[in-house]
Amino acid sequence: MKSLFLAVTLLVASFGVSQAQESAKVPAPHIYNPQADAQQDIKNAVSKANKEGKHVLLQLGGNWCVWCIRFNNLTTTDTTLNRLLKQNYEVVHVNYSPENKNEATLAQLGYPQRFGFPVFVVLDGKGNRIHTQNSAYLEEGKGHSPKLVAEFLQQWSPTATDPKSYVSKK
Repeated sequence: MKSLFLAVTLLVASFGVSQAQESAKVPAPHIYNPQADAQQDIKNAVSKANKEGKHVLLQLGGNWCVWCIRFNNLTTTDTTLNRLLKQNYEVVHVNYSPENKNEATLAQLGYPQRFGFPVFVVLDGKGNRIHTQNSAYLEEGKGHSPKLVAEFLQQWSPTATDPKSYVSKK
C-alpha cells in the first residue's frame, strides 16, 4: 500500500514539475519596450492624435507588472473598450522598469508613478496633460472593471472635454 501511495505521489509530483517547465517556456508578455524612446513615441502619437481629432492615452507600466498586462488584455479583448480606445485615443505604452525608468518623461508628466502602476495620463491633441488616472479607481473585485474603464475613457474623450459639447443650442 505504501509503495502504491509513493508511486502515485511521484507521478503527481512529476506532472507538476512537467507543467511548471512547460509554463516556464511561455514567453513573458512584451507590451512595454524598455528600449523605446518614450519622448519620440509620445511626440508621434500627439501629432497623429491632433490630425485625427483624438487624445493620447499614455499607459505607464512595465512587463513586470501583472496589473499592467491585465489592463492591456482587458482593453484589447473587450470589444466596447477596444472601440472606445480606437475611436478616441492614440495609445502609447510608456515603460517603467529597472532597465529604463523614463525619469525625464515622468517628470514632464508630473510624476504619475506616485499612484503606482499601471497609471494613465491623458494628453490632448496638442500634447497638454489634461488628466492623470490612478488605476486603483478603475478596479472592482479582483481586476479592472470594464464599466469603470469605459466611463474613464468616455469622460476624457475629445468630445467630453470639448467646451462646444456643453453649449446649449437654442
